[in-house]
Amino acid sequence: MSINRWLNRLWVLIKFRSPAIGVRDFRLFWFGEGVSAIGTQMQFVALNWHLYSLLKDQTTIWSIFGWEIVLDSGTLGLGGLGLVRVLPIMIFALVGGILADKFERRKLLIWVYVISASVVSVLAALSYFERDSATVIYVVSAILAATSAIINPSRQSLVPNLVPKKLMTNAISLNTVIFQIGTVGGPAVAGLLLVYFNEWLVYLIDALTFGAAIASLVLMNHRSKAASSEPFSWRMAGEGLRFTYNNKMLWGSIMLDFCATFFGSARYMLPAIADQLLGVGEAGYGILSTAQPVGALITGFVMSTIRDIRRQGWAMFGGVALFGVATAIFGVSSIFWLSYLMFALTGVGDTVSMVVRGTLRQLATPDHLRGRATSVSMIFFMGGPQLGELEAGLVAAFLGVPFAIASGGVAVVVFTAWIAWRYPMLRNYELDQLTG
Repeated sequence: MSINRWLNRLWVLIKFRSPAIGVRDFRLFWFGEGVSAIGTQMQFVALNWHLYSLLKDQTTIWSIFGWEIVLDSGTLGLGGLGLVRVLPIMIFALVGGILADKFERRKLLIWVYVISASVVSVLAALSYFERDSATVIYVVSAILAATSAIINPSRQSLVPNLVPKKLMTNAISLNTVIFQIGTVGGPAVAGLLLVYFNEWLVYLIDALTFGAAIASLVLMNHRSKAASSEPFSWRMAGEGLRFTYNNKMLWGSIMLDFCATFFGSARYMLPAIADQLLGVGEAGYGILSTAQPVGALITGFVMSTIRDIRRQGWAMFGGVALFGVATAIFGVSSIFWLSYLMFALTGVGDTVSMVVRGTLRQLATPDHLRGRATSVSMIFFMGGPQLGELEAGLVAAFLGVPFAIASGGVAVVVFTAWIAWRYPMLRNYELDQLTG
């Protein structure tokens, strides 16, 4: 059999098992976002290591009631990244939701990608000419968090415009797969580049990958008008808040996501874990960074071949519980292979929950409110990890990294059980409740 015939048969099989990939505009969007995700994850890993390497040999002294407390500036600084990122998210998320409903989402994505690429290019130049500092990293992180807050409602709200409702679960699963491919490949490549080169090259590559996302959006056939004809006002944001809060299944899923990400966030602490607990350096840090996305990628790939998930509510709660248990074990492990396995399992649990939550939120929200409702959800699912990293950094600085991560994992399990009891409708949620 020729290579072309083999590839054609493979493509037919992929389209049969993952039908959303057969939709041209979604396929373009999927590919462009995947390439951009690789660069973004490379930048995330490099930026965290960059900051940690600048601060790890320093100490911070706090004086409380005459007592002097000496803190590790490296872990405290990583926690500070959560603070500088969460504030722009809180400020710009609702603005992004209004923009996503008020303007054409595709064009808005293009312009914000151009801005993001420009900011990362400036960081690359400053790093290359050794004009970098912790302050520069914090400022750039804040700007990128703001652009992400603006762009995410449009990015997520565009998908339902590209595929029919019956393919939504498959489309969201495929988005998870391509994102996790980026989060596997990005950290691994970034780890190698950090060993042999400097952070500036990682930042430059990230800036270039935004070009793929821009090109995919330009090549789309999809063109649309604004989803909402209302005049731009803060009343639009209030409408999105009211809708989300009054829909108990949406609100319960948001609370579940927030509790899991707030208490279970551990990604910013990876440089400290690799350095202090496992002693594996930059290369080991890069490899460890791939664990969570590897678990998520395998799970997302399996889920992308499943058209529907039975008992979606229970699947979502089970995924979050697995995330919490694996996080707790990850926090106390000093064995590299066990740490890798547990961190991979956090990716498994998070992906199952993410696909169910994403499908629920998109199908339960009318198109004219989708951007604003997504922005409300985003405040919690993006703000939760950032606040969680701040909390983890403070706890780690006082009580050590293992306690900070393990106690967070235990808290995730406790709050998951409480939310499952508090929202029985969400616990018993089935897909056909929304699709008919």
